Amino acid sequence: MIRVLAFVFTLFLLPFTTMASDAQELYLTLRSKVLAVKDYTADVRVLIDVSYMQIPTLEGILYYKAPDKVKMVRKDGISMLPKKNISLTLGSLIPSGGVTVLDAGTATIKGHNLRILKVIPDDDKTGIVLTRIWVDEAALLAYRTETTTRDEGTVVLDLEYGSYARYALPDKVSITMDVKEYKLPKGATMDYSEAPGTPKKPVAAGGKNEKGRIDITYLSYKVNKGLSDSIFADKDK
Repeated sequence: MIRVLAFVFTLFLLPFTTMASDAQELYLTLRSKVLAVKDYTADVRVLIDVSYMQIPTLEGILYYKAPDKVKMVRKDGISMLPKKNISLTLGSLIPSGGVTVLDAGTATIKGHNLRILKVIPDDDKTGIVLTRIWVDEAALLAYRTETTTRDEGTVVLDLEYGSYARYALPDKVSITMDVKEYKLPKGATMDYSEAPGTPKKPVAAGGKNEKGRIDITYLSYKVNKGLSDSIFADKDK
């Protein structure tokens, strides 16, 4: 009787075990594809929308080097990113190392049938508490990520793909994030914050986190060409 019960219990657990295994395998395969990009340089068009300022569309160059080096520079050579790290790339929001992956069902986004993965890092030193990823299994592309971090709050990426989908590099990314006490560098705002006829937006009261948005359109890429660490050096130090 005990053997029969054990057998029935095993049959009951088998579908759940298989789902977890499939989710883990899907995540690891997606991560390998994303992390195959070691560096890139991209011409970009950027729209920054935060409540305390109005900035017109900017154009520049975005530099990325794995695992987490990012630098964005306007065409006139002025840095467009704050000194505080911001996760602008999919690779920096996908947990590395050991992870636990759970199948969280399916959803449809812009006509894409996607599988939702819930990813929990085994190492609490990664800075990432939890990531949810909406994955196109056939194309092996992430169309949305929602990452909860210790230092940056929650960061949501919505991605659109085109010519560089084979590298899992998007044509457009829309980033939504918490912006409390978040300061852009003077170089990114000084031309616009005092411009005549450009009113400043009021800052929300109460000290609560506000939501900011950055839309990045990638006009072209140069992938895995080898970027020097000197490109990302902080010249202000």
